[in-house]
Amino acid sequence: MGDNGWLDRQFAWSERLGIHLPSLETDWDSLGRERQTAVLEFWENVRGTIPDRVKRFEEEIKVKQDRLSAEEDFGASCRLNGEIAELASRINDLHIWFRTQQDLDEDTKRHG
Repeated sequence: MGDNGWLDRQFAWSERLGIHLPSLETDWDSLGRERQTAVLEFWENVRGTIPDRVKRFEEEIKVKQDRLSAEEDFGASCRLNGEIAELASRINDLHIWFRTQQDLDEDTKRHG
């Protein structure tokens, strides 16, 4: 393939999740086998970082829960609860993206 710029354009950085997410310029089925393989390899590398991202978010939740249990100010408690909910939402999204590999593999096998 030799076009790393093309591969880079197939993924977009998610500040919220801290990983690159697939953002294909064209339909998956219109990509040739070589490009599909390149996308899958890149995604597998990204996907491998997801468990560490989840762990970091879980650690942040634990710290915030500890602060919440000691917090006496209602407004501060509400803010902490909101922050915990946002981190939990990120974890959920990361779990969904982690499972995406299986879907791409199945898609490739069906069309291959």
